[in-house]
Amino acid sequence: MDKKIMIVDDDPDLLVFMRILFESQNFEVLTVDSGTDCIEEIKRGFKGIILMDLMMPFMDGWTTLREIVKGGLDKHVIISIITASGRADPDKMRGLEPYIHEYIQKPFSLDKLIADVNNVSVSSKLMYFSRKNRKRK
Repeated sequence: MDKKIMIVDDDPDLLVFMRILFESQNFEVLTVDSGTDCIEEIKRGFKGIILMDLMMPFMDGWTTLREIVKGGLDKHVIISIITASGRADPDKMRGLEPYIHEYIQKPFSLDKLIADVNNVSVSSKLMYFSRKNRKRK
């Protein structure tokens, strides 16, 4: 299981910046600018960490997350929200809490973001190998 991350944001400058940032941390980086493209990439087999903006045109992050869950596409992804919208809206978040690993507010500390994503990557590898070893027994 490689270190893979998908950045979902409609800001092209942020996508370029995040690609450079995470490639420097040895991640395979996929960037998409819409919730629809995010869902399509998961359907194509993307497995890994997703950092998703909430405020996007056409399909916002909340709708994207609901569609991921509704379609059963959440099995091999770990989703963190990145947003400038401030605190989480409890009404929009209701029922989605178990599917959100972290809620990160912009602006964010780069060191903390990298550390958090690396920690998620390590713990998901441990969970993968633990499940794989249980199946062998």
